[in-house]
Amino acid sequence: MTNSASAKDKIFVHEHYALHYRHAARTQWAGEARPVYAALFVLGGRVRWQAGEPAGGRGGELRAPGLLVSAPGELTGVRGGKVETLALSVAPAFVLDCAVRAHLTRDDARITFPAQAIEDDPRLARLAQDLADELRAAETGHELIVAALIEQILIQLLRRYASIRRTDELELSRAGLIDRRIRRAVELMHSHLDEELPLEELAAAAYLSPFHFARLFKKLTGLPPHAYLAALRIERARTLLAATDDSITEIAARVGYANSSHFGKAFRRFTGLTPRAFRAALVKAEVRG
Repeated sequence: MTNSASAKDKIFVHEHYALHYRHAARTQWAGEARPVYAALFVLGGRVRWQAGEPAGGRGGELRAPGLLVSAPGELTGVRGGKVETLALSVAPAFVLDCAVRAHLTRDDARITFPAQAIEDDPRLARLAQDLADELRAAETGHELIVAALIEQILIQLLRRYASIRRTDELELSRAGLIDRRIRRAVELMHSHLDEELPLEELAAAAYLSPFHFARLFKKLTGLPPHAYLAALRIERARTLLAATDDSITEIAARVGYANSSHFGKAFRRFTGLTPRAFRAALVKAEVRG
C-alpha cells in the first residue's frame, strides 16, 4: 500500500504471517504477484480492484465490509480514496498446515481461491475488525489474540472459499507444495539471499536448463525466478526490521542490496512504506519486568 502523510499505519510481523492496518486518504495495494497468500479486508470506504493481467483480467468495485483474497503468484491491484483496510499475508506452508490441523485436507493438497472478491461474509468482517482493534490498541497479550484470530480467518476462508485439490506430483516445502526440482532452487534462494544468484546457477540446482527451469518455475509459483527471489528478500527484510535493531543499511546488505537507496525503493514498492516508516509503524509485544 502506498504511503501518504495523512495515513495511520499499524503493522504486525510474525514468522508465518504479517498484518498491515491502514487508515488513509489514499490507498494503493501493490499490484505485484507475491509468493504468499494475501487478503485485503476493506473495513471502511470502497476500492477499485483488478486481478490478473491488465488485459483480460477480472476486476470491479468492492465496498466495506468485503475482502480480496489471492493465492501465491496471483496478481491483484487495488486503488481507493478515504479507505480503511487491513492487509494480511500468510506463508503457504502455514496455510496448508492450518488446513491439515483443521482436518480439511492432507498435506498433499494445492489450495487456491477461485472467487477473489468476497462481498458478504459477516463472520470474516467481524474477525477482521477484531484484528484491526487489536493492532490499534496493542495491549499486553495482543500477539496471542492476533494468532487466534488469524487461524479463525484462515479456517473460514478454507471452509467457504478455497479450492483444495490433492496432488501426487508435488512435495511440501517452505514455499508450500512444489515440484522437488524447483524446491532445490527455492532452498538455494532462502539460504543465499545476500548473494547474486544467476539464472544458470538456480537452474543447475534444479538439474534443468535455464529455459526449462524458468518456464517450470513460473508455471508452479506464478512468478519468474528472480521476481520470486526479490519478493523473498523483501519478506526477509520485513522480518529483520521487526525482530532486530540492525540498521537499515545492515539489513539491506543481509538481503542482497549493496546500496541502501536501492533497497529502500524496492521495499517501498512491495510494502508501500519506506523501511524507516515501516519500523515506526510496528506493533511489538510489550515486555514487563
